[in-house]
Parts: sequence; structure tokens; C-alpha cells
Amino acid sequence: MSLTALQNARPETAIVLGSGLGAVAEAFGIESEVAYADVPGLSASTVPGHAGRFVLAQHHGKPILLAQGRRHLYEGLTAHEVTASIRFMHEIGVKRVVLTNAAGAIHESFHVGGLMLITDHINLQGTTPLLGGPNFHDMSEVYSRAWCEKFHAASLEIGLKLHAGVYAAMLGPQYETPAEIRMLRTLGADAVGMSTVPEAIQARALGMEVAGISMLTNWAAGLRAQTLHHAEVVEVGKTAGMYLARLLKAAV
Repeated sequence: MSLTALQNARPETAIVLGSGLGAVAEAFGIESEVAYADVPGLSASTVPGHAGRFVLAQHHGKPILLAQGRRHLYEGLTAHEVTASIRFMHEIGVKRVVLTNAAGAIHESFHVGGLMLITDHINLQGTTPLLGGPNFHDMSEVYSRAWCEKFHAASLEIGLKLHAGVYAAMLGPQYETPAEIRMLRTLGADAVGMSTVPEAIQARALGMEVAGISMLTNWAAGLRAQTLHHAEVVEVGKTAGMYLARLLKAAV
């Protein structure tokens, strides 16, 4: 599929798939795809588990755009570069976006392999895609309450346990220390990761509706007797991705 054909499709809804979650796109039935490298200003991720392409599918008779993978600040990029895909989506007509990620669970009542609907976030990455001017935007409701309610209703309909909580974004790429996790818990975080927040900020600044879902792939540092490995994060994401696909198809 050419870039022009993708632009002409004018999808209004997009889903960004995080680490190990790229296979979720297959549940929607892939019609065509375009590599990020073929889009001016975009490039493929250097992180395993991020394919680096846009996939166009049909859902309830309408085009839907799925982004398999994302770029991260820890890859050496600026927040403006990381969010280039969001600006591209907006340019081709996307009005709402679901941001998914792999995250470490902090809340003790959550469970690994489960899903957490993001109700708010804490930006501890030390940057924003809005740098460069007085780009003041209200962030009192980054994640759409109406869309959150729809996701909760969909989870009940399909019998899927859906947690809800606050996502803390750290810079990475190193995982957090046990002391940092204790700090995050004190600050009110329920899960922690290294992405999503710059995209959410950029999308809201552009007037897009945002929903966020974390796949809880592991316990955060210090909460269990384990060491953290990205390969395990990707593997859990692949295994639990089918639950995410069911939820997305029911709610989007």
C-alpha cells in the first residue's frame, strides 16, 4: 500500500501498539501496511517487539489505523521526534487514538498479564513535545472519561477484568530501582513504563480524544523476588495480547 492510499483512507480512529502487542493488529484483519520509514519524518523503532509500520484495517465498516510499535525518548530522540507519528495521524484525519503499552504493576491488587485502563498520568520524563514556545494546553482530562466508561462497559460485556489507575512515565531505558518504585507508589502511581505520555500530551494538544491501556507484563522492581528482562516483557505481551484485542474490538 502506498503512503498516498493510506492518507486517502482518512481513518478517524487509531491504535498505537506497545512492546509485544503488535500481533493485536491481526485480530482486526490487516488490509495493507506502510513502513514508518516510508513516512516523511518517521523512522522505525530500535526496540525488539516494535515492528515499525502502520496497518490499515476495517472495523464495523470503517477504516482503522494501527501503529505497530513506537519510538521512545531513551532511544536518543526528542519528545517532538517521538510524537511525529501522532502529528501524522492528525494530518490524515485521525480524531481519536488508543495508546497501549507494556508496564510494570505497582498496585498490589493488580495481576501480571492483566490490563489497566489509564485514568491519569505522572510525567517524570523531564520533557514534553510542546517545548519551544508558550504552548499552554489544559491537561485536566488527558484520558477521555467518556471513552473510559465505554471501555469499562465493554470489559463487563466480554467478562474481562479491567483495572484502572495512574500511569507513571520514566525516561529509561534502565528499569526502576526498588526505591524509585516506593517513590512512585507514594506519588500515587499504579503502574510504570517508559512511553505513552509524550504521545498523550501531543494528541490532546491537537484536540484528539485519547484512551490509554497498559498491559501489566511484570511486577515493578522490589515488589517480587525477580529480575526484569525486556524479553519477558515482550513474551507476556504476546500471550496476553489476545485479551487486549478482544477489549479493543468491543470498545473501539
